[in-house]
Amino acid sequence: MPKRQQPDSGSEHPLEEKPVGAVKRTKAAGSKSSRVFTEYPAEQKQFFSTHLLAWYLIHRRDLPWRRSRNPYHIWISEVMLQQTRVDTVIPYFHKFTELFPTVEALATAPEDEVLKAWEGLGYYSRARNLQQAVREVHEQYGGTVPDSKEEFSSLRGVGPYTSGAVLSIAYNKPEPAVDGNVMRVLSRYFLIEDDIAKPAARIGMEKLARDLIPEGAAGDFNQALMELGAMVCTPRSPQCLTCPVMDHCAGRLAGREETLPVKTKAKPPKPERRLVALIEGEGENAGRILIRQRPQEGLLARMWELPHVAVGPSADGPGASMAAAFPGTAEPGEHEAAAQLAAGDAGTVLAAPGEPGDAAAGGIAPASAARRGRRGAGGSADSPAWGGDARNMALLQSALADEEHVDVLPQEWIADTNHTFSHLYWDMKVYRCRLGGSAGAPAGQLPYRYRWMAPEEMERYAFPNVFLRVLKMYEEEHGPGRAVQADKPDA
Repeated sequence: MPKRQQPDSGSEHPLEEKPVGAVKRTKAAGSKSSRVFTEYPAEQKQFFSTHLLAWYLIHRRDLPWRRSRNPYHIWISEVMLQQTRVDTVIPYFHKFTELFPTVEALATAPEDEVLKAWEGLGYYSRARNLQQAVREVHEQYGGTVPDSKEEFSSLRGVGPYTSGAVLSIAYNKPEPAVDGNVMRVLSRYFLIEDDIAKPAARIGMEKLARDLIPEGAAGDFNQALMELGAMVCTPRSPQCLTCPVMDHCAGRLAGREETLPVKTKAKPPKPERRLVALIEGEGENAGRILIRQRPQEGLLARMWELPHVAVGPSADGPGASMAAAFPGTAEPGEHEAAAQLAAGDAGTVLAAPGEPGDAAAGGIAPASAARRGRRGAGGSADSPAWGGDARNMALLQSALADEEHVDVLPQEWIADTNHTFSHLYWDMKVYRCRLGGSAGAPAGQLPYRYRWMAPEEMERYAFPNVFLRVLKMYEEEHGPGRAVQADKPDA
C-alpha cells in the first residue's frame, strides 16, 4: 500500500458535526513525526466496545484453543497463529498438544522432535523460542504459566502481543493484544492515519485498545477484535455491511475503509540464486539421499536440507562468485531472525510447467509459480543470468568440493523451484547427482553434518518446506528406494 500524507492534528467534535475519529494528538518527546493518540469521543469508544463484544459472543468461530482457558494451550495457539492462517494451524495445534500435552512434556522433549512436529508451519524460531520459554516456566514457576505481565513478558520470545493475548484470554487480565488485524480495525474505525509500521503508532494503539476493554471481558473482547479483523474488516474488500460497528466507523464514513491502514512498504526480500544437489546413494546406500544439517545458529538453525550453494549475481558474468551455504554469512543470527520472524517460510511451490502459484499470505502458502522437470528432458528453461545447466552443474560440483570437501558428479537437472522468506528470496535449480571420489572426500568419508537418509526415515528429520517439497516431489516421480545403477555412464 503506498505511503500517504499524514493529516494535520485535529480536534474533538461531537459525532454529529464531524466524522468520528477526530482526535487530539500530542507529539512524542524527541520526535517530529511520531504521534501519540490521546483522546477519542467517549460515545464512539463505548459503541465500539459494546457492539463488538455482543457480535463476537454470537458469531465467534469454534476453534480448538477457545474450548478451554488452559494458558499453555492458548500460548501455543498464539505462537502458531503468528504469520500463519487459522485453517493451517488447526491440525498442527491438535498434533502438537497431543505430542506435548503439558508444560513438562514440551520442556523435556528433544528439540528435533519439537521441530519435526512444527515442520511445515514455518518460522522455526517460534518453535525454538516457545520451547525455551516453556523450559523457563518448568524450571522457575513449577510448570504453571505465570499470570503477571512482568513475569510472563520476561520469557524467551514473548513480546507485547503474545503477553497481552495469553494474559487476557487465559487469565482475563485487562491487557491489550495488538497485532496486524487489530491495528487495521482501529485505524479504520477511528480514522487513524499514522503509519502503523512506526513504533509510536503501535504504542498509541495499545493504549487505545486498553481503554476499549470492557470491565471483566478482556479475553472475549481481545478475541473479538482479532475476529473482526480476520472475518469482516479484512485487508481487501472489507465487509462493511455486516460489520457490527459500521454506524460509527470514521474510516467508512470518510470513504477510507479500503485505503487504511497506512503502512510503509516493507523492503522486498533479497533475491538469491541457489544450486541444489539431490545426491542419490549407490551400493550399500542405494535408495538413500544425502542430506546435511544446518549450522547451530542462524536461519533455519539445526534443520536438515539438501546440500546447496549460492550463486553470485551473474553465474556467467565477469564478476561471477560462488559461496557455499555454510556458514551462511549472509543470513541473520538467530536473535535477529527471532525478532523479525525471519526464519519463516512465506511460501514454496513445485508445479508443472505453466501452473500458477498463489501469492504468499502465511506460513506455508505458495509464493509463486515454479517449474518441474522430467527425467531425460533437455534441461531447464534458463534466464540469461543462470548461464545454462552445464555451467551450473560445473559450479555446483566445484563449490561442494572446495567448501564442503564433498565430491559430487551432477547428472541432470530435476526441477526449478523458489522459496520466499521474510527477508530472502531463493531462486533454486535442483540437479540429480551421485557421489564421486576423484576429488574432495572419498565416498565413505563425509563431513560430520552429512547423513544418508532412506525414504522411510524422513519422519526422523525436520526439513524446511522447500526441501521437504523437493524430496516429496522426487519420491512421487521415482518411487521410494529407487536405485541409480542403471543411470551410470557406460564404462
